[in-house]
Amino acid sequence: MNIKAIKISKSVLIPAAGLVLFAAIAAVVYFNPFNIIPAKFRPMQVMKADAAAKKAIDYVNANMLSEGITASYKDVKSENGLYTFKLTVQGKDYAAYVTKDGALFFAEGIPQAIVLDKKLEEEKAAAAAVKTDKPDVKVFVMSYCPYGLQAQKMYLPVYDLLKDKATMGIYFVNYAMHGKKEIDENLRQYCIQKEQNDKYAAYLKCFTAATTAADGTAEYAKCLTGAGIDQAKLNTCVAAADKEFKVTANFNDKTTWLSGSYPKFDVNADLNEKYSVQGSPTIIINDSDASASLSTRSPEALKLAICAAFNNQPEECKTVLSTDQPSTGFGAATAAAGDSAAGGCATN
Repeated sequence: MNIKAIKISKSVLIPAAGLVLFAAIAAVVYFNPFNIIPAKFRPMQVMKADAAAKKAIDYVNANMLSEGITASYKDVKSENGLYTFKLTVQGKDYAAYVTKDGALFFAEGIPQAIVLDKKLEEEKAAAAAVKTDKPDVKVFVMSYCPYGLQAQKMYLPVYDLLKDKATMGIYFVNYAMHGKKEIDENLRQYCIQKEQNDKYAAYLKCFTAATTAADGTAEYAKCLTGAGIDQAKLNTCVAAADKEFKVTANFNDKTTWLSGSYPKFDVNADLNEKYSVQGSPTIIINDSDASASLSTRSPEALKLAICAAFNNQPEECKTVLSTDQPSTGFGAATAAAGDSAAGGCATN
């Protein structure tokens, strides 16, 4: 389904036969006939078929369509423990499914389940979490990866809310995919966090929303000034880190490049190895990869995942953040709630 119209490219279309199998398996697991998941995750109330389909379509129309395009539905039936129906966009029908409690929605062309039920989202985060008194949150990115930028924009409101309650930071994937400008920016951000961390959030907010020059380089200089960064101190740190981790040396020596195509960036190489980081973004909470547990890259979804990792949640966790996803790439716009939740920059 090429929707923006649902903002999904043809390369990720799910063939109808495969979708039926996927939905059937999801139904078996979700409805738990063999008690393989806790009782609290079983559906508590069955909706009428038409109401469940309408709930899914209302979500699509509110969150996943380009302006002026509207989806409709027809032929709702009960099948394999789900409600099945046809989702119609611009005269084309797509196979679609919704669980009978209206909690989960699947459709041809959408590569993962969409969570329609906020309570289920909270329970999902809680089930996935490893709990500690002070959660440790590491978000691995490439600074010019469109999806890494999206993750950083998701991260910032959560950092503002929980920075005094959790240990939170941005880290870097151990290779670059976006040229010299990326490794230079990675070094800048590494050093700002290391030596002027109280100014990093202000810098990052400006950088992720920045305009870019003709060569794609973000206009970062104004962000340094606006955040009050001590640039002499920053330059000293960058030079030292560059030398310590052989960043420029590795960039200039293509024999060291990953697959012969991607320069190494070894500032956080030890952590990349520890957490088996493959690409940008990768979200680690309490030493566990939480990337797949986020159904969207919204501040609220990340907040729920982190708050679920507290032994005792602080009052800040009662604050409701935006459920809108930031756009991919640079800029302050928001994206559709179902868009690019699984996208990333990686070699595989």
